[in-house]
Amino acid sequence: MHWQEIIGLIGGLLGNIGIIPQIWKLFHYKAAYEISLPFVYLWLVSILCWLSYGISLGLPSVIIWNCITIVLASLILYAKLKWGMRSKPGKTA
Repeated sequence: MHWQEIIGLIGGLLGNIGIIPQIWKLFHYKAAYEISLPFVYLWLVSILCWLSYGISLGLPSVIIWNCITIVLASLILYAKLKWGMRSKPGKTA
């Protein structure tokens, strides 16, 4: 395995570990008011683009971590749609 692929694997690991505390917080508090829905949609599209790129070039680190990131981003989208579409509690419209 080339050193570049090892760096890609480490980078993907660290990037995905960084998302986990946010997901835990969303599911623990059952609140996603601060998450922007357009952000989540654009993020998912960008991940799909990166995944397509990785597949087209046969880059395992890009393919593996973007598949995992799609799952994590889908959890954030689920939380946003379930707990973040109403106005924030205590806030008047």
